[in-house]
Amino acid sequence: MKRLWLVFAQTVTVAVGVWFVVATLKPQWLGLRVGATGGSIAVIEAPQTAGSAAPGGSFRHAARKAAPAVVSIITSKAAARNPHANDPWFRFFFGEPDDQPQAGLGSGVIVSPAGYILTNNHVVEGADEIEVVLNDSRRARAKVIGTDPDSDLAVLKVELDRLPVIVLGNSDALQVGDHVLAIGNPFGVGQTVTSGIVSALGRNQLGINTFENFIQTDAAINPGNSGGALVDVDGNLMGINTAIYSRSGGSMGIGFAIPVSTARAVMEGIVRDGRVTRGWIGVEPNELTPELAETFGIAPGQGVIITGVLQNGPAALAGIRPGDVILEVAGQPVGNVSALLSAVAGLKPGESTPFTVQRKDQRLELRVTPGERPRARARAR
Repeated sequence: MKRLWLVFAQTVTVAVGVWFVVATLKPQWLGLRVGATGGSIAVIEAPQTAGSAAPGGSFRHAARKAAPAVVSIITSKAAARNPHANDPWFRFFFGEPDDQPQAGLGSGVIVSPAGYILTNNHVVEGADEIEVVLNDSRRARAKVIGTDPDSDLAVLKVELDRLPVIVLGNSDALQVGDHVLAIGNPFGVGQTVTSGIVSALGRNQLGINTFENFIQTDAAINPGNSGGALVDVDGNLMGINTAIYSRSGGSMGIGFAIPVSTARAVMEGIVRDGRVTRGWIGVEPNELTPELAETFGIAPGQGVIITGVLQNGPAALAGIRPGDVILEVAGQPVGNVSALLSAVAGLKPGESTPFTVQRKDQRLELRVTPGERPRARARAR
C-alpha cells in the first residue's frame, strides 16, 4: 500500500511539472493565448469568445440596437434684454448685463426614416435654435413640428439621410419587474446607457403633466436624459424619459417615462393636424372620498365627484350638475380624476357620448357632446 501511494505521488508530481513546462513554453498546446505587455513579459490570456455571443445577463444587443437612434438635443435661447441696460447708472450699480444666450441640453429619439424625433416639450420650449447631434457625430438643425404641453411631448424633424430608427414596442405589455434600459445624454457627458427594472405602472397625480400615466423605473435618469429612450431587453422603445423624483437634482432611483402608446398617439396627431385634439366637457372633478362614497352608496374607488360645472359648457348643456358622480364614460368605468381626464380627452369633439351619472340615489344616463380642449400652458418643472 505504501508503495502504491509513493507511485501515485510521483506520477502527480511529474504530471504537474510537465503541465507547467508546456504552459510556459508552448501554451497554445493547451488552448491558452499568449500576449505581451509593454515590457515584453509573456502573460496568459483567456481565450476570446465569439463576437456574437453575449455573456449571461448582458444587454449589449438591446443597447446596440437602440442607441444609434437616440440623439442629443442642444438648444439656445437669446437672453432677455433689460430695458435699463443702456443706463450708465444702472451699469454702475449692477454691472454689465449678461447678454449671453441661454443653452439647454436634452435627448430625443428618432422614430421615423423621414427624420421625425420624439422628445419632451420642456426640452425645446422657448428655444430659438435647436441642434440635434447623432450618435455617429452628425449634426443638423431641427424644426419644431408641434408640441403638446399637456403630455410634455414635442415632435422635431431633421433633414438627414440614412437615419437610424428605433423600433416602437408595446408599452401596454410591460409588467412590474421587467428589465429596461434608459438611454440619453445626462449632464452632457455623452450617450449613456443605464439599466433597471419597471418599478410601477400607471403612476399619476404627481403634478408633472395634465395627463399622467407614467412608467416608473429605477434605471438612473439624470438632467439631460429628458426626451431619451426607455427600451426593453430587445431594444424596443417602451417610453420617453421625462422626469425624476429627487432632492439633490440627481438620480435617486425614481424616474418616470411616458409610455410609447401615449407618445405615438400624440406624435400622430401632431404630424397629421399640427396639434393634438382632445375632448373637453367643462367640469371640475375631485376624488370621491370614502365618506362621500358611503353617502352615495357607491363602492370606494368607483366614480369621480363633480364639484363645479362651467356655465354653458358641454357638461352643463347635457344636464350634469355639481354634486353628481360620474361613474362611466362611453361604457368605461372611471375610478379617479386621472381616469376621467384621460377618458374625456380621448373623446372626439362634437360626437355625442353616453355618461353614467349617480345623482343622490338615482343613476342617470346622459348624452354629452364634448368640445375641444383649450390649449394649456406648459407647467413649470
